[in-house]
Amino acid sequence: MFYDKKVWLGLTDEGEKACLLPRMANRHGMIAGATGTGKTVTLKVMAEAFSDMGVPVFMADVKGDLAGTKNAGADSDDMRERIESFGLGEAAFAYQGYPVTFYDIFGRNGIQLRTTISEMGPTLLSRILDLNQLQSDLLSVVFKIADDNGLLLIDTKDLKAMLNFVNDNRKEFAQDYGNIAPASIGVILRAVAAIEAEGGDVFFGEPAINLNDWFATGAGGKGMISILDSQSLIHNGRLYSTFLLWMLSELFENLPEVGDLPRPKMVFFFDEAHLLFKNTSKSLLDKIEQVVKLIRSKGVGVYFVTQNPRDIPDNVLAQLGNKVQHGLHAYSPAEQKAVRAAAQAFRENPAFKTYDTILGLGTGEAVVSFLDEGGIPMMAQKVRVLPPQSAFGGISDEERGVAVKGSLLYGKYAEAVDPDSAYEFLERRGLEAFEERERLKQEAAEEKERLRQEALAEKERLKQEAAEEKERARQEAADAKAKAAEEARIQREKEKEEAAKKRAAKQVGSSVAGTLGREVGKTFGAKFGTFGKTLGGNVGASLGRGLLNTFFKS
Repeated sequence: MFYDKKVWLGLTDEGEKACLLPRMANRHGMIAGATGTGKTVTLKVMAEAFSDMGVPVFMADVKGDLAGTKNAGADSDDMRERIESFGLGEAAFAYQGYPVTFYDIFGRNGIQLRTTISEMGPTLLSRILDLNQLQSDLLSVVFKIADDNGLLLIDTKDLKAMLNFVNDNRKEFAQDYGNIAPASIGVILRAVAAIEAEGGDVFFGEPAINLNDWFATGAGGKGMISILDSQSLIHNGRLYSTFLLWMLSELFENLPEVGDLPRPKMVFFFDEAHLLFKNTSKSLLDKIEQVVKLIRSKGVGVYFVTQNPRDIPDNVLAQLGNKVQHGLHAYSPAEQKAVRAAAQAFRENPAFKTYDTILGLGTGEAVVSFLDEGGIPMMAQKVRVLPPQSAFGGISDEERGVAVKGSLLYGKYAEAVDPDSAYEFLERRGLEAFEERERLKQEAAEEKERLRQEALAEKERLKQEAAEEKERARQEAADAKAKAAEEARIQREKEKEEAAKKRAAKQVGSSVAGTLGREVGKTFGAKFGTFGKTLGGNVGASLGRGLLNTFFKS
């Protein structure tokens, strides 16, 4: 509770108040202890005190039992006995509820929490997707290509569209960005699909959460307590831890440097903190260490809630100045070693053995060490933790629904918005490319048809010319044949005429030759008498005609 301008956590056996100084709250802290030892009560008491001093608080509700913070605690005999044991009167302790805003990554039990793929970044996204180093490097290349081309990565469909785009054009990108393996692209796409099935398609989108909305106060100037419902989210440890780490990173990157303030600007409780460091790569662990180390100067206090301090790496543990250690069990050598390490993290108090005390702590008891005015850890103190002023346990679904919809921020984040981003751009580009291909295809078809028609026309023309040529040749042949026939007829007529002339001449010649021969024969035969004359005439005629025929033949 908030007392004397301090966070009063509990009382020592000697009746001394164990208090956390507000100006040292941004030096971070740890609440550790086995299950059932009272970590949740300690968290509630501290959160209530910060809220009372006007400091906003963010905490993850893993079991659903922090929701009751919105309601005043209920009086009972046990509570009155506890209150009296701390020497608290009604003036010092009053049951009260606190201003609470419920959030849920899946949007079921609180205001929808979203962020964009670009804001998450390739490093944290690789953790969610459980990628190896090679695949993580390739995802960074995809983000770089998106940035270089002015493509916004808002949701998972943007990321998938970008991955497919890079894969389809990997040969063009290889010269500037290096080799892009299709198999690795396939692995990332399958990982994105798996995250979508787990609710990632709801988590990534617009409107993205504005972290400035968490720096709000409620009635009476109390700091707003933002509760992330993590009952379902905790089953996906990577998404849970990565989201909370993203939130810290966003706070670190966007908040101005303020140094040490009289009180922190915000306090962040990271429950189930071991999930943050489980299977964490060296590069991501370095990032966590850097954020935890430097976010102090932004006025933000980070408190890790876990079962065992050994869940937190030594370099991070060294940054935690305020420690609350609830009871631990040590039934094995390994557990004893862990308890011994937890005890050694405290400044030794000569009044008791820290190791033995941690083993003997009951429910609601803790070993505590806070920073003093000079930032030096105080000696370990065994304390009994105060009871919270708000109600224990969860709330009904109806009451939660009323609280969620009654928030001023509900309307701001209730409806998802799908802006014009990489998916839409690449869809248009793909549609334009498809339309261009269709246009070229149509033009090619039209050109093919035009060429076909031209070919048909040319074929028809050639066919017509061939037919005309054939007809011309036929006509010429016919004309030549007719001409030859005419010439033959004329020749025949001429030959006939010449033959007739020859026959006529022959007849005349024959007659003349016969007559002449006969006369000559007769003259020559007359010397031999009448018989000689007749014979000479006949012979002369025949001889005359024979000579004439021989002449005409030659």
